[in-house]
Amino acid sequence: MASINKKLTQREKAAILLISLGKDYCAQVFKHLKNDEIEQLTLDITNIRRIEPETRDLVIKEFHELCLAHSYFSEGGIDYATEVLNKALGQQRAMELISKLTSSLQVIPFEFLRKIDPSQLYHFIKNEHPQTIALVFSYLEPNIAAAILNSLPQERQVDVVSRISKMGRTSPEYIKEVERIFERKLSNVSMSDYTTIGGIDSIVTILNSVDRGTEKNILENLEMQDADLAEEIRRRMFVFEDIVKLSSIAIQRVLREVDNNDLTVALKGAAKDVTDIIFQNMSKRLQDMIREDMELMGPIRIRDVEASQQKIVGIIRTLEDSAEIIIVRGQEDALVG
Repeated sequence: MASINKKLTQREKAAILLISLGKDYCAQVFKHLKNDEIEQLTLDITNIRRIEPETRDLVIKEFHELCLAHSYFSEGGIDYATEVLNKALGQQRAMELISKLTSSLQVIPFEFLRKIDPSQLYHFIKNEHPQTIALVFSYLEPNIAAAILNSLPQERQVDVVSRISKMGRTSPEYIKEVERIFERKLSNVSMSDYTTIGGIDSIVTILNSVDRGTEKNILENLEMQDADLAEEIRRRMFVFEDIVKLSSIAIQRVLREVDNNDLTVALKGAAKDVTDIIFQNMSKRLQDMIREDMELMGPIRIRDVEASQQKIVGIIRTLEDSAEIIIVRGQEDALVG
């Protein structure tokens, strides 16, 4: 019944968890459930004859992870929970947990807008106040927000981007009021006093999905309004780990510009997939030299590693600006001009 090879329903997982907790804890849980929920779970518990230890352990592990995700979500919002879970469990598992959590808590405002074609949504919101558009963009999928951003007039693009980056915290009451404007029936919003949305990370994700011309126009105009903000966005647009998104030819072009000492220090603190793809695109002699230097180098301060990595990122951005390489955006391929 509860074989690990069988895809369990949520009710079956709940039943397995309750059995694993024991009779006393199970009785305490039942006190907080509705009568129909108790009846359904009792039936499922009755139908379970044997639980494989591996299945039990996986169910308990998933429950524990969901509890952690809920705790992080309550403590700092969806962005904070996602960041912590990414580091702790990996991106794929983190997204699965966040998806389950947000689905069960119904915490995503403007969910009804996600089902509308981007071209239709553009006509729906193009005449709204830039602050309203910024708020909606903060909850849309980045590729949808990018498609609409591309269609907005240039001066409005800059205004919306600036507002997203500075949005920070927005009260649920304001979100609900905007939802009333877009849809007469409110979506259920189950949040704490304030929800963290927007911010620089949000706009970086959006700008990474727009075409290069739109990105350059927005950043150039934004630089005239707020040079520090524009520089911070540029710095986050491409991170060292994104090297894995480049083509082999693009990586080889980048490596021709990189100082070997900077490369050695940068790789000292790099993820394995980044190190592997860089080594794949250099000669065996250079690989051996870099590996030997890394071994002889000993411990390196994190800030030194980050500084070297940032130098390489700067080279990549310079090569992109001169159209010698193209960084992957959306469905594009990395090419060399």
